[in-house]
Amino acid sequence: MSVIDLATARTRFTLPDELHASEPPEARGLSRDEVRLLITDGRAGRADDSGSAPGAGGGEVRHARFRDLGGHLRAGDLLVVNTSATLPAAVDAQRSDGRGVIVHFSTELDDGRWLVEMRPPENGGGPVPDGRAGEAVALPAGVEMTVEEAYPDPGLTSGSRLWKVRVGAAVPAYLNEHGRPITYGYLRGRWPLSHYQTVFAREPGSAEMPSAARPFTNDLVLDLIARGVVVAPVTLHTGISSLEAGEPPLPERYRVPEQTARLVELTKRNGGRVIAVGTTATRALESAALPDGTVLPSEGWTELVLGPDRSAYAVDGLISGLHAPDASHLLLLEAVAGPDVVGRAYEAALEKRYLWHEFGDSSLLLR
Repeated sequence: MSVIDLATARTRFTLPDELHASEPPEARGLSRDEVRLLITDGRAGRADDSGSAPGAGGGEVRHARFRDLGGHLRAGDLLVVNTSATLPAAVDAQRSDGRGVIVHFSTELDDGRWLVEMRPPENGGGPVPDGRAGEAVALPAGVEMTVEEAYPDPGLTSGSRLWKVRVGAAVPAYLNEHGRPITYGYLRGRWPLSHYQTVFAREPGSAEMPSAARPFTNDLVLDLIARGVVVAPVTLHTGISSLEAGEPPLPERYRVPEQTARLVELTKRNGGRVIAVGTTATRALESAALPDGTVLPSEGWTELVLGPDRSAYAVDGLISGLHAPDASHLLLLEAVAGPDVVGRAYEAALEKRYLWHEFGDSSLLLR
């Protein structure tokens, strides 16, 4: 897999262990929309009476709860949301030599095969180092998974992190019966699939939750609509996020409907802002965008990587959780909001002890 230079991401920091959100906010006594919201606006620069801090070149920083989002948007703004639903994409399995393995189903390919990652049962040290082409893996209920070739380099016969496999069952239905949500080492305990779905989820297909939308509730969406904020859908089925440092995001299947493309054009014509909910919605919309900001109806596979070589054409801001120091998502955030805005936001999030990852706090980044 190709490598991108994350040294070009100007947002650099060290994340203390205690700032990993280890459980959902509901387990911390909060509703979804009570997580904290950090707002950084690159066009503002003065502190207000609420204790906000002026940014050093990165705009104003404000702190709120997510349920107050409507007070930081304007009538005529367009929120673009990802309607992909999360699959229970982790399955406990057994390798041919009897060792246990966790299979993470990432992406369904056009030829019916799936892209998977195999991890040791303790799930703490990355993928298994000795996966090999031709290996048969026993899944629950007598289903066999055949490891066919390495990805992205089919010339490798062993040691790849990702593999193309065939499964002797219809995978989505099988996962609904035998899978569970993908989890990582910073989480404490396991949580049901409902904790990994967003209020916008309609079409199953994501290996991991499009988590930027998790703090939204039905009541909050109704409040936004009453304030004149418009909501439009895109779909992008996310692959696994456990990429090695410097690896670009995987190719992902996406769709931008004609109605959403028209709403983007109407919003920009009337002076509104296009705000993507998450890196997934951003990637989908920008995959259909022209350099002048026009968005065309589009669907297929996207390999788009936003960063220094490709800034955002259509998106004016985004709502996002907080990403790890080595995540390629940081380049995307900087491509949308600018490195000064992102750097100021992350500096403030660390200072105010915001929580990271899918069950953590949120940010609204405006360029």
